[in-house]
Amino acid sequence: MRQIEMKLCFYLIIFACQVFSELVGSPFYVAPEVLHKRYGPESDVWSAGVILYVLLSGVPPFWADTQKGIFDAVLKGHLDLESDPWPKISDSAKDLIRKMLCNCPSERLKAHEVLRHPWICQNGMATDGVLDPSVISRLKRFSAMNNLQKLALRVIAERLSEEEIAGLRELFKTVDIKNRGVITFGELRKGLTRYGNELVDTEICDIMEAADTDTDVTINYEEFIAATMPLNKIEREEHLKAAFTYFDKDGSGYITVDKLQRACAEYNMEGTLLEEIILEADQNNDGQIDYAEFVAMMQGNANGGNIGLGRPTMETSLNVTLRDAAQVH
Repeated sequence: MRQIEMKLCFYLIIFACQVFSELVGSPFYVAPEVLHKRYGPESDVWSAGVILYVLLSGVPPFWADTQKGIFDAVLKGHLDLESDPWPKISDSAKDLIRKMLCNCPSERLKAHEVLRHPWICQNGMATDGVLDPSVISRLKRFSAMNNLQKLALRVIAERLSEEEIAGLRELFKTVDIKNRGVITFGELRKGLTRYGNELVDTEICDIMEAADTDTDVTINYEEFIAATMPLNKIEREEHLKAAFTYFDKDGSGYITVDKLQRACAEYNMEGTLLEEIILEADQNNDGQIDYAEFVAMMQGNANGGNIGLGRPTMETSLNVTLRDAAQVH
């Protein structure tokens, strides 16, 4: 986002200020004082800080599985500026976020102070590099997956809220130069080149082919989100269960070749080598995939490499032996 666009964003968000006495707004953007139902214009600076955090990292600063959990996280105020992608984001940007997401309203930056912050005045222009290393690594990870894993990520991506994928949505718009809702080979190559990645065309073709699950020679928005979403979204137990249930529509507790074939057809994905996919994940050799085997497959590829889930969920650890926006200067 260019500096002028960022300033306009803050003007629109911050200067729509008024004092409320009711608990209103999306849980992700609610300031601590709002939860006490006594707040003023300072709460709008907090909300703008949340939006900035999402734009830079792709995820909300305070989130949980329930609204109460989100509110509890807001009140605790623990701000993660250490995990990926924050090491690659400038200290000035992180300083601004800390001061906008200060738990004490009286110590929080005022709207005019936000607009005078050095990151806005001097460094608020996005780098010409569109795709940072974390996004590239996610695309490469996605390209190494089999069709069942890719479909599972599509199902999970569709469950995510707009707030959770806001950063990726903005990134997609940045790469989608012509604003057509799809990314072409040329646009992806340009995005990679602008960042300084020196992938050869064959490697870019491999990424395109892997992310383009419906084989229309472009990457649409849904495919892009599935291929690049942060790993902390994939690891959640309810998402894994939802993905498994999508394939196991009759509730038998198993994914079979026939079920996988139908799922591939629903997503216009070529259903090749489905028997091999079943064999790769079928640990007890019964010709089908149960939930524990499905999670094990999502946690590691057929060669034993990790595709990124990291740690087992509570339930799967009992059943199986086995788990960010553009760089800103």
